[in-house]
Amino acid sequence: MSNREIVERYWDVHFDRKWDAMATFFSEEAHYTDVGLDAVGATGAEEIILRLRLGIEPLSGYIHYPKNMICEGDLVVTEHVEQWQFHTGEIVDHPFTSVMELADGLICRWHDYSHLGNLLEQAPAWWLEHIVNGWRENPNL
Repeated sequence: MSNREIVERYWDVHFDRKWDAMATFFSEEAHYTDVGLDAVGATGAEEIILRLRLGIEPLSGYIHYPKNMICEGDLVVTEHVEQWQFHTGEIVDHPFTSVMELADGLICRWHDYSHLGNLLEQAPAWWLEHIVNGWRENPNL
C-alpha cells in the first residue's frame, strides 16, 4: 500500500472517530502537534489519541472536506477543511494543512498547520473551557 493510500485510510477512520483503529496507524515514537499552539505535542499512539479525543470527541458532528494531497517519498501533505459541529449550534469550518511523515507504513510525524484564531473565535465557551483542562492526566507525561 502506498503512503498516500495509508493516509487516505487514516482520514477515513479519523473522521469516523474510530479511536482504536486510529491508534494502529501510528508508530511507537510518532509525534503529533498543532504547530503554533503546543511545542510539546503528543508522542506515541496513546498520547496522540488522548489529545485528539479531547478536542473532537465532544463534537456533535465532524465532517471532512479534503482538497489536495501531495505525496513525495515519506511525506504526505493534505490540504483539507474540517467542519466542527457543536451540540449548542455553532458550526466552524476549520482549514488545515496536515503534514505526515511515514516510516515502514506507519505515521511517525504529524504536524497540523491551521488558523487557530478561526477556531478559537468561533468555538463555544464550554468547549474552550474543556480543552483548557488538557488531555494529560499526569502533567509529567
